[in-house]
Amino acid sequence: MEAARESMAALLDAGLFASAQTLGCFLVSSAGSSNDAGMSMKVESLVLHGDALYGEKEFRRALNAYKQAMQYSRSIPRQAISNVRSSVSTTGRSPSPNSSNLLSFNENEVKFKIALCHSALCEHREALQEMEGIPSKVRTLKMNLMLGKLYRISRNSRSAAVCYKECLRQCPYVFEAITALAEMGLSAKEFSLLFLQAPNRGGKLPSDSVDPQRWWNRYVEAQCCIASHDYKGGLDIYLELMQRFPNNVHILLEIAKVEAIIGRNDEAIMNFEKARLIDPNIMTYMDEYAILLKTKPDYTKLNKLVHDMLHIDPARPETCVALAAMWERKDERKALTFAEKSLRVDDRHITGYIMKGNLHLSLNRPDLAVTDFRGAQELRADLRSYQGLVRAYLALAKCKEALFTAREAMKVMHQSAKALKLVGDVHAISSSGREKARKFYESAIRLEPGFIGAALALADLHVAEGRNREALMLLERYLRQWANDSLHIKLAQVFAATNMLSDALSHYQSALRINPQNEAAKKGLERLEKQMKGVDPDAPEEDEDNEADDIDADQDDAELL
Repeated sequence: MEAARESMAALLDAGLFASAQTLGCFLVSSAGSSNDAGMSMKVESLVLHGDALYGEKEFRRALNAYKQAMQYSRSIPRQAISNVRSSVSTTGRSPSPNSSNLLSFNENEVKFKIALCHSALCEHREALQEMEGIPSKVRTLKMNLMLGKLYRISRNSRSAAVCYKECLRQCPYVFEAITALAEMGLSAKEFSLLFLQAPNRGGKLPSDSVDPQRWWNRYVEAQCCIASHDYKGGLDIYLELMQRFPNNVHILLEIAKVEAIIGRNDEAIMNFEKARLIDPNIMTYMDEYAILLKTKPDYTKLNKLVHDMLHIDPARPETCVALAAMWERKDERKALTFAEKSLRVDDRHITGYIMKGNLHLSLNRPDLAVTDFRGAQELRADLRSYQGLVRAYLALAKCKEALFTAREAMKVMHQSAKALKLVGDVHAISSSGREKARKFYESAIRLEPGFIGAALALADLHVAEGRNREALMLLERYLRQWANDSLHIKLAQVFAATNMLSDALSHYQSALRINPQNEAAKKGLERLEKQMKGVDPDAPEEDEDNEADDIDADQDDAELL
């Protein structure tokens, strides 16, 4: 069967896993000799068969093949194995057989393959146990990266950091390790020290390490800024990197993602569209883009995006979240099934948790939403998970928990106007807390003068306390600088409340000119037209009693996403 083993290795190299799997069935069932050489060939055949099964994503069967190989290898005397003819490569496939020598069974490589199977089956504890059996001195780059991920999943941050640092010592361009270490609090200076410890293939330090302003150092600084919620600092560095690397899809996506998190939706959409023009088949962060299109709303672009994603890869978690965004308007329960599917595909997909939490809020299940947003926070806390938690706690009438969460967001993101507004939102729910809410809203506006969400919230507060004139002055001042449909709608609401119906009509029409699909403007205009005809807009249906509140809620949802 020597020729068959050579052919199977060639099939695996060619990626023909189905044929390799079938051939593997013949190899592992072959009645070979029971001597040491025959047992070694049996072990090799089992490892090759496992590789074929893994390539076909039959992880449970691959796991069984690798474990059988381990069992058979233990029955071969050590001195026989030491008489090697080759070693199994890091891909798990041995070079062409040489019948005069015995197989060198690389036990550590097979342990790594077993761990990969367990991880693919979401059996992270078993995978970690297998990886810990590999001595640290012999761990390869991919082994250290895998072990770092498993330690992080098990919340052993210290051990994870050790593995990720070792990855960067072996190769400073392991971007997964850079992101993970930044999120675990490693400073840019500590990264530079690791970089200095990493010689290149020629044994010399990379030239980029000499100058702290080189692109690698600046990229690391951006990652550290984003991880510490200094979004403005991170964006500034990314924009600087774009000058050196124009049309860099990765940087464009990172910029767009951060802009989406901090509420710069129009800028984020523009950068996502740029990335898709450069690479139409990109899938990374496309679920974030889908959520923005739903929020805008721009269902024409959203439908086109989802169609493209289904064509590229329907099994990706990003595709499932994009489908959830598309279905949310028509059928929230169906949208929820897609959000849940995204987490079955990848139980560490943060956007899936955010989407699922917001859908549970829409379906009046704030208790489940709390679990979803907590799941997102455990992976990586960002503004949206804090906002979702606050909304869920307020829906459950847990005001203390909501205030604690909002204050935690403010402490973590002390330079974020959005976090300040979040604390104000909690205070604003009670009449006794309105003065505190006003101070937080005004602080948010001072920190970020262009923060329209804080201006809208402050205007609502003015109206609640009977200060309609102050609300109108605030909104008109903002409208002179920003042509925003939300500002027009809020102005229309205040004018309608003060019985200035013609002014209200003008602003509703302006909102619809800016965004013809704005549902809040359409509903407000319908009510206003009834008022102008002398008809009580609340008389026909009781469901319309809280319509003005619903408009505000729609705007809050848009801001959250």
